[in-house]
Amino acid sequence: MKLYPEQLEEHLKRKLLPIYLLSGDEPLQLTEAADALRQAAKAQGYADRELFYADAGFDWALLREATDAFSLFGERRLLDLRIPAKPDKNASAALLRYAERPPEDAILVVSTAKLAAADQKAKWCQAIDKIGAVMQVWPLEGEKLLRWLDRRLSTRGLLADHSGLRLIAVRTEGNLLAAAQEIEKLHILHGRGKLTDEQIVQAVANSARYDVFDLAEEVLRGQAGKAYRVLMGLKAEGVAPAVALWALGRDIRLVAALLREVAGGTSQDSAYAKLKVWDNRKETLGLALRRLDRNTVHRALLLAAEADRVIKGAGVGEAWEALLAVCLCVAAPPGKAVSDRLHS
Repeated sequence: MKLYPEQLEEHLKRKLLPIYLLSGDEPLQLTEAADALRQAAKAQGYADRELFYADAGFDWALLREATDAFSLFGERRLLDLRIPAKPDKNASAALLRYAERPPEDAILVVSTAKLAAADQKAKWCQAIDKIGAVMQVWPLEGEKLLRWLDRRLSTRGLLADHSGLRLIAVRTEGNLLAAAQEIEKLHILHGRGKLTDEQIVQAVANSARYDVFDLAEEVLRGQAGKAYRVLMGLKAEGVAPAVALWALGRDIRLVAALLREVAGGTSQDSAYAKLKVWDNRKETLGLALRRLDRNTVHRALLLAAEADRVIKGAGVGEAWEALLAVCLCVAAPPGKAVSDRLHS
């Protein structure tokens, strides 16, 4: 069965399933879901816990031995399996074997990296879905992030207006762990009750953390305002302008290559395959292909070349302003003033 993070609390009040698969690239949600499962299992009598960290070279016979063994004292067990990367061939075979014959005295909790669509259709994943639960966690944005913050505040007896939730979201954007820590701080400072926007502004540090790949992602998605905030965050954190330009240039050149392929009669999916585009990038690149034309991309490449000269001291101007020009060329929708773009 498919299980969503917001359903987990209610689900854990019922009898637990034989196996749970937790995957995703948002560490706080993944860690807290696994913790909640461990606590629920202990409350339901699964007193023993065995931990397996399946990094490269892991001996999968260890899991098989644990599966086949029964507790001498009849105690039920929780098998905690952590796979830092996506399951490889050996891991897939071991998980399929387990799902086909799960032990009666154990629950298996598998934590792994984000799974692609093809992984979710694999036999081992389908077998887990059939007898257990598969839960994927994703980075939160927009209203989903605000709802998460509202629930998090509520667990500490706190309440904030929608404007207050947005303040926390903006100041901790892209970092749920930072948001959770700021909410703990607010609880310590003010106790239970309703928070004013002024209290939030005074207490919440700017904990946004970005990398150059976030910048390229927002630019391709046409999110001019967010791209600007990421760019300024990178500048404040001391990231070298050349590194930011590298990420931008790489993705702009990829879009240019995709547009050439499509213009030449190649289907979009075939172009992705030819240029070895990963599944998790297809949505963003698809948005860029629908928004951009070859002339716009060509202008962006010329601006990137000019930014490169500025960064190297061979051109006139300021490096971050030159990078902003590249970002706006690709991200900003046509027909709006620059000030509107930056605050969109």
